[in-house]
Amino acid sequence: MQIMPRQKRIAKGNLVYHVLNRANGRLRIFKRDEDFAAFEQILSEAAERFDMRICGYCIMGNHWHLVLWPRADGDLSAFMKWLTVTHSTRWHVAHKTVGIGHLYQGRFKSFPVQDSVYYLTLMKYVESNPLRARFVRRSADWPWSSLAIRCGAESPLALSDGPVALPRRWKILVDGFADEPTEQIETCLQRGRPFGEEKWIVKMAKELALQSSLNPRGRPKKEQNTEKGV
Repeated sequence: MQIMPRQKRIAKGNLVYHVLNRANGRLRIFKRDEDFAAFEQILSEAAERFDMRICGYCIMGNHWHLVLWPRADGDLSAFMKWLTVTHSTRWHVAHKTVGIGHLYQGRFKSFPVQDSVYYLTLMKYVESNPLRARFVRRSADWPWSSLAIRCGAESPLALSDGPVALPRRWKILVDGFADEPTEQIETCLQRGRPFGEEKWIVKMAKELALQSSLNPRGRPKKEQNTEKGV
């Protein structure tokens, strides 16, 4: 059986992207404060190395969400490659597991986001993750997210203001989103589908070779002929 090569990602600059990666086998790779802090430090180093604008993030037990705003074409892939390889190497050294399997389940997942109300919706989705998981009573109480930094927590990371200013009373809006339906964003996560208005989605899918993400899942149904004798 011939194995088809993986399609090369097209990641244009000056677009906002949501990026997610999970640990291999859903292993909990962030247990101690030191694990979270180490990833934040690497994230900060990667941002400085590649001049990457980090608009938001949230680190959970076995995965993380990033909202990135790369400046130039190809920056996203270069940034993510360095981030995941560096984190994997340092994690294995710190946990004395060098040579024992992969840390991450595979390539990171990503999708572009329209810089409008959709960007704000995504930011609320990312920063409300801990509350939605019932880890905290308020989203801002989770120390390993961009919301904590906005609320005054110390971090090596410098956040970008993003393409759209966050509204007033942002903390309250984030908490309120924890009970909102997230099916549309989850679909974008699973399929790499652009997140935005319909015309923008079609335009981005064409420019970034993501047309397959717009197709319904599964094989097309066969047409049934209702004529007699057929």
